[in-house]
Amino acid sequence: MPELPDVEGFRQVLESCAKGRVIRRVDVRDPGVLHGVDTRKLRDALEGRRFGTPERHGKWLLARTGGPTLVLHFGMTGRLVCGQVDDPVETHDRVLFTLGGGRQLRFRDQRKLQGLWLAHDETDVGRLLRKQGPDALTVDHAEFEEVLSSRRGHLKTALTDQSVLAGLGNLLADEILWRARLRPDHGTRDLTREDHRRLYREMRRTLRSSVAAGCVPPRDSWLTGHRDDHDPRCPRCGAGLRRTRMAGRGTVWCPRCQPEG
Repeated sequence: MPELPDVEGFRQVLESCAKGRVIRRVDVRDPGVLHGVDTRKLRDALEGRRFGTPERHGKWLLARTGGPTLVLHFGMTGRLVCGQVDDPVETHDRVLFTLGGGRQLRFRDQRKLQGLWLAHDETDVGRLLRKQGPDALTVDHAEFEEVLSSRRGHLKTALTDQSVLAGLGNLLADEILWRARLRPDHGTRDLTREDHRRLYREMRRTLRSSVAAGCVPPRDSWLTGHRDDHDPRCPRCGAGLRRTRMAGRGTVWCPRCQPEG
């Protein structure tokens, strides 16, 4: 599932492929990915417009045009692809944006769990993002501590709740908690001031490395690199990793590096 680093990568694709280019044609091959707008209205709103500098908030991508804003969410399998007009169209290419200079930007999505929205103004943008917490990449330490301290329940659940902190998904949350040596079922109200500092520091480090890689990289030195092994072992201490489910999510942690209490 795309998480913050993946969507930041899509933002960079959008910027490098489309920024400053006129949208010559919008071809909706599957209207099932459109939300709150039909094919005709999407084409009328965007054709002739010019893509500006895109923005990202959490897992949402905002494609600015100087007028309406195209808002994208990638669900589990969505992505943006930049190519040429004459490139073969693939089965899961749902919407094609033909741009000036012969380029074409494609929204590709196999499962179609999210998709595209059209925001006519900043009020519409705010309405779409109103349930999102602060962005995990830009939140400062004080706000990070404040939003976590205001939540009850388990730490893993809070970190992956987009209304608390926008952008963290399953892989990132497990990786950050492992690095911070905190169990996923640790209570948010039980965090000490030092726990908050360590958790924030490791979140920042993990996000910087992941954004540079364009994903949560499955490196040998990372928990992510071993979570799907047949006999998963902690890359730090060698202990067998534990698997469970929290809030419906597969969760992996090390019982030695992330002890109870």
